[in-house]
Amino acid sequence: MRGQYLGLTQALLIIAPLTIAVRASNNMLMTTIPLLARYNFHFSNTLIGLLSALTALMTFLSSGLVNSRLRAHSRRLIFIVSSIIYAMVYPLFWLSTPLIIWPLSAIAGFTLGFLMPNIITSASLLPDRRTRERLLNIYTLSLSISLILGPAIESFILKYYSLRESFLLLTALPVLALVITPLVKFPEETSDYSPITYSNVLSNPGFITAVLNIATYNVVFSFLMAFGGIYARDSFGVSYSMVEILFSLFFVASFLSRLYLSIKPAERLWPFMGNAVLLTVIGVVMIGFTNNYLVYTAALLVLGIPHGITYPLSVVAISRAFKPQHRNTANSLFFSFMMLIGIFTPMVTGYIADLIGIRNTFIVLILPVITALVFLRKYVKTVDKPPG
Repeated sequence: MRGQYLGLTQALLIIAPLTIAVRASNNMLMTTIPLLARYNFHFSNTLIGLLSALTALMTFLSSGLVNSRLRAHSRRLIFIVSSIIYAMVYPLFWLSTPLIIWPLSAIAGFTLGFLMPNIITSASLLPDRRTRERLLNIYTLSLSISLILGPAIESFILKYYSLRESFLLLTALPVLALVITPLVKFPEETSDYSPITYSNVLSNPGFITAVLNIATYNVVFSFLMAFGGIYARDSFGVSYSMVEILFSLFFVASFLSRLYLSIKPAERLWPFMGNAVLLTVIGVVMIGFTNNYLVYTAALLVLGIPHGITYPLSVVAISRAFKPQHRNTANSLFFSFMMLIGIFTPMVTGYIADLIGIRNTFIVLILPVITALVFLRKYVKTVDKPPG
């Protein structure tokens, strides 16, 4: 069908830079807003957790409740409008106050719920399974590149400018995304298109596999993004610039993991998923049971590997389990579930961190990781050996 599928060249020239621009700028919000809230506005861990939860909640609402219901034409329009709003809101963090930072975070999160799921869907429409999964791995590789470049660029900026001013300078990334978004093609829908119901998506074993797999890591990741920088600064006295360098090292390990999957896509998913959980537990234990700067840095490198593995495997599981015309709904709901984790994790763990400290809270996170793994083993079999 003409125009239905994106070619590899278009993905490289359009989807890759768009992914880098959106994800890098969004990651800077995730890691810098907590720093701004703590050291400029003097928020408690609980308030910082609620602020991070608010951003994730708004993304959940836009992705899961709105974007998942829209047809392709409407999604494309909202996709472009969202990129405009995102580029307008981003520099306003420069002028934020303890009150204004709440609606700004909410608006930024809401727009992300329209941007990211549609990029995922556009990268998952090639008909050949092996080519499609290679393309999905390239998409996730672009995510990792953005997560390396973002903290590295911000680290350089924070050597010379304040946290507030960094938002103003980094607005170049949302503007770049705005320029690219009109070029993204959306799949055409035929007259006999029949939408898939939420219940059919939620009960699909491939979807359950994707959600459980991402849950084994995103609980730790959400806490790390909200409080990892604060922990490094309070425990080891590092500068804002060094905080961003630590995050950049974390994402280098993630990048290398996704590079491997791009070169050699996984046929069987379970071995990768099981090893990712093992590395997650090892990394958390390294942080939780030691209080050494070098060990913390090494733990971030270890945790970067499962970060690089889990997300690509989840989007591959969805692409194997759903028809092309149903992947937008599945991807939107999957992204919204990721945001649910992002809502509850910082909100709950922020309160726990106020009670027992950030380092001890890392140890608490091991239990939900292991619990998700137990259920994951049951469902992964449905997508582990797809037809050639």
